[in-house]
Amino acid sequence: MPGIQPFETMAHHFEDFEHTAFRLETRRGYAVDVGTERYERFRRGEPLPFEADNPWHANVRRQTAAGKRFERVRLVDDPPTLGQRFLLASGLGNVEAGEDIRNLPRAEAERLALPAVDFWLFDSRTLVRFHFDHDDNTLGVETIEDPAEVLAACQARDAAWHFAVPTVDFTARVLSGV
Repeated sequence: MPGIQPFETMAHHFEDFEHTAFRLETRRGYAVDVGTERYERFRRGEPLPFEADNPWHANVRRQTAAGKRFERVRLVDDPPTLGQRFLLASGLGNVEAGEDIRNLPRAEAERLALPAVDFWLFDSRTLVRFHFDHDDNTLGVETIEDPAEVLAACQARDAAWHFAVPTVDFTARVLSGV
């Protein structure tokens, strides 16, 4: 696949962005989570405590302390998949670190004609689109600065954000019913 790079090649964006880093998550689960200690703890019904020393959380705290925003919208099925329930539970730590994570029912995302691809959007000018295989493994990412594609991602972000529910409220409602 031309233009596809390892995820690590775009990692600098998480520190270099100036204002906002937005993520749209569309998958029903991510292979990178399966088999991890946290995932297995979740499957056993154990709590997932906040990990203050987690590098992601530390960077989110640093960036948000500098006035930057991390925002994320996750699409969730009805009922949520095991992978989505894990993300709802584990995402509370990201929220505690400073991310504003919201959730949107997949049916609503389809009504809004949101793209069925995961991406990060940095400062409304750099789009990083994920590529996955059929088993939810990340194959790589492509960095896009084409104005038309970035604009489409901005429009998807705005629509998703408008209708999404803050993760604390959504998680309490969904996980209490599971």
